[in-house]
Amino acid sequence: MDHDFFIAPPVPDLHVASPSTLGMESAEPHAVEIILNYRFRDKQLLVGALTHPSYAGGSVSYQRLEFIGDAALGLAFSNYVFLTYPELEPGQMSLLRAANISTEKLARVAVKHGLYAFVKRNSTALDDMVFSMFPFLAYQEDNAVSYGGLMKAPKILADIVESLAAAVYVDVNFDLQRLWVIFRGLLEPIVTLEDIQQQPQPVTLLFEFCQKHGKQLDFVFRKNESKIIASVYVDGALVASASSKQKEIAKLSAAREALHKFSQSIHASERMFGTNDGIDTNFENGGAKQKLHDLCGKKKWANPNYSIEKDDGPPHKKKYVCSVKIPTADGVLYMMGDEKSRVKEAENSAASLMIRSLQEAKFP
Repeated sequence: MDHDFFIAPPVPDLHVASPSTLGMESAEPHAVEIILNYRFRDKQLLVGALTHPSYAGGSVSYQRLEFIGDAALGLAFSNYVFLTYPELEPGQMSLLRAANISTEKLARVAVKHGLYAFVKRNSTALDDMVFSMFPFLAYQEDNAVSYGGLMKAPKILADIVESLAAAVYVDVNFDLQRLWVIFRGLLEPIVTLEDIQQQPQPVTLLFEFCQKHGKQLDFVFRKNESKIIASVYVDGALVASASSKQKEIAKLSAAREALHKFSQSIHASERMFGTNDGIDTNFENGGAKQKLHDLCGKKKWANPNYSIEKDDGPPHKKKYVCSVKIPTADGVLYMMGDEKSRVKEAENSAASLMIRSLQEAKFP
C-alpha cells in the first residue's frame, strides 16, 4: 500500500528506555512506520533516516536527509501558520515556528516516541550523553513553556526527527502539504498562539521592564559559524548574550538571562500586581513555596506555577534556575530565582523572591 495511511497496533512505550534495556543494535525500523501511521514506498529512506554515522555496517547516514528535513519541516510548519493565522505579523509567526520546531521541542518529540531506540549506532559515549538527558527531557514534555528555549537538548534527537521528516518528504515526491498531514501528529501538542499569550514571554517582559525604568533596550545579532548570537544591550551596555541555530531562540535565551541578572540585583519584577496585606515577613527560604501557596489561596489567585528556566553543568554538578508564575485578574506575576544545585531549592528561591517583591513593590 504505497503512500497510504494504515492502522496498526501501538508499539510499546519506549521513551523510558535506558542503556540497560537498549543494546547498540536498534529496534525494528518498521515500528517507526506504525508511530508515523505511514508506510514507506522506499524502505531505504527509512533505513537511512535511522542510521547514525557511527554505525560501521551502514553505507549511508541520516546527515543528508537531516539537511533537507530541517528546511522542509520548517517550510511545512510556516505554511501551516500562514494559513491558520492570517492576521499574525512575521515576528509572531516566527515565535510560533520556534516554539514548535526548535531543537528542544524536536528532542522532546524524539524522547516521547522513543525514536532513539530505532537508530543504528555504535557509540557508547553517544548513548551515555543521550540517556543522561532523558529524565529532564521527559520532565520538560509535561512542563515546557510554550515559547521553548529552556535547554540545550542533544542535537542528535532533533536530527532524528528532521531526518524522518525528510524521508517522508522525499517518499511523497516532495509534497509539503502531504508531509505536514503525515507528520503533524508526531509533533502534537502543537503550541498555539493562545498558549504563547497565556505565558509571560522573556522578550516582552524585558521590554516592559526597560520601558518602566526609562531604559533603552536593543538586541544585536551576529552569526558565528552555524549559530546566531543574540546580545542584549541596555543603555548601550552589554547585559547578556546567548546563541542558537535559530534567531528567535537565541533572542529568548538572551532576554531570559538579562531578566535573571536584573532580578538578582533588584529582587523585584515589574509585572507585580496586588497588595502586601497578610504577607508574613518572617519566613525561611525552605518554606517559601508553602508560604506563597498560602498567600495565593488567601488572595484567591491561581496556584503558583514553577518552571526550570536554566539547567547548566554536567549531570553530577547541575545548576538550576527556576521561575514562578501566578496568573491573576490583572496579569501574570513573574519572578526568576537564584541559581541553586537542586530543583527544589531553585523553586524555593523563586518563591522567596516573589514574596519579597510583593513586600517591596510600590503599587498604585
